[in-house]
Amino acid sequence: MASNEKTRNVRLPNIVEALLPIVVMMGLMIYGLNFTNELYYDAHMPLAVSIVVACAVGCFCGHSFSDMLAGMIDRLNATMEAILILCTVGLLVASFIMSGTIPALIYYGLNLLTPQLFLPIGCVLCAIVGLACGSSWTATATMGIAMLGIGAGLGINPAITAGMVISGAYVGDKFSPLSDTTNLAAAVSETGLFDHVTAMVSSTAPTFVIAIVLYAIIGFVTGGGNYDPTVATELQAALKEGFNMSPVLLLPILVVIGACIMRLPGLVGIALSVGTGVLFTIVFQGVESLAEIFSILHYGFEFESSNELASSLLTRGGMDHTMWTINLILLAVAYGGALERCGCTETLFGGLKKHLNSVGSLVFATMATSLFCDATMCDQFLGIGVPAPLYVEKYDELGLGRNMMSRTLEDCGTLWAVMFPWTGCGAYQQTTLGMSPFVYFPFAFVNLLNPIYAAITAFLGRNIFWADGSYTNIFGKTKAGKPAAAPAEAHEKALKALEARRAAGKAPKVNA
Repeated sequence: MASNEKTRNVRLPNIVEALLPIVVMMGLMIYGLNFTNELYYDAHMPLAVSIVVACAVGCFCGHSFSDMLAGMIDRLNATMEAILILCTVGLLVASFIMSGTIPALIYYGLNLLTPQLFLPIGCVLCAIVGLACGSSWTATATMGIAMLGIGAGLGINPAITAGMVISGAYVGDKFSPLSDTTNLAAAVSETGLFDHVTAMVSSTAPTFVIAIVLYAIIGFVTGGGNYDPTVATELQAALKEGFNMSPVLLLPILVVIGACIMRLPGLVGIALSVGTGVLFTIVFQGVESLAEIFSILHYGFEFESSNELASSLLTRGGMDHTMWTINLILLAVAYGGALERCGCTETLFGGLKKHLNSVGSLVFATMATSLFCDATMCDQFLGIGVPAPLYVEKYDELGLGRNMMSRTLEDCGTLWAVMFPWTGCGAYQQTTLGMSPFVYFPFAFVNLLNPIYAAITAFLGRNIFWADGSYTNIFGKTKAGKPAAAPAEAHEKALKALEARRAAGKAPKVNA
């Protein structure tokens, strides 16, 4: 078999062949979203069909099926840690609900909200929930739905509220070591998880601050209209009736934050958080049956209340709840692996690489490719997974840290995927928030501004992480730091490239 592989005449697909799997994927997604009367609108089956088409293109270009399969498995291996983490995220959500932690976040958070402060505080609360759960989807499906109801009572435009929810939820998601996209970006970049999280602070934290200021301005300009406090008070009453409420229930959030600070592996952090949630369930909610705890962790929490908003907020979680997303990730990553192995992405974008001779152009090209993948391949996992192998060598050639690449992949691949109603992300949020992404995205200031901020600062030679661990800040000062994790051979290559570029005056030297 090995000799047969060597004698095969393998070629890159032409532009028509390279576009064929993408056109099939887009066509099937558009069909599902618009012409099936909601009988089917997920991305799973379009992805499955498109994998077959990509494999057929690969075989037509000279690859064997075993070679195409190996390409898919290689990509799946690179994301396996993220998939394992996602398997346990459902346990975390269920444990934090049954312990009363998420209900307490909602209950006490409602006391802080006024028409003027609703938007900035709501954004922070959504970010906290996203950080705790490691999922923007969970944040929008819990705190986000609550914010929509409360915002309606405060007279806030629902589109602005939904944009605020998306901004906060995605900030929390990006900073959480429990997040699937956070782990995926680190994995495909072959860098450390917390190296990646640290790098994201440099682009997401400033835009988060800008967004908070903008939401505060909107709140003080438009707030104080038709304020109806009954929405919040009725929700609080339902939560207090269903749970033994205490500020102590907020403490499990500190376990998640502590895991981030201590840089514990993601799976270890989740295990500690779930254990804390179970302990708080026994101590504060009086659940002592091991069978009941196992049932909730496996199948999710079901909250029965006369308050429909409370019931919809808290009936969720469980290991089974994440299987839809896990299936999607497996198919999406396999699809990206097939496109990569047969050379579709190389045909479409490979010609760009020889023109990328500056950090700014490389960052822009990476984000443009991520955006293309989001829009045409219909999923954020492809917006992260496809550009990574295409540009990784270029990051090494420019002497950049691998966390610079992982950050750039998330800056656009994660944040702008929710802009399109035909992506898995956009479709989910449209269903959850009850409006098209085209309606709320102009008000999702973090998602909207983050890629723009990252691109502009890169073109200006600022906000850059280098292979030796040094960082050029927004003021143009380059300070020494700890190198981000990277494969040994690639790291040595990047260090030599950085040294050569500094000698040629093309990269800044470390300031004393």
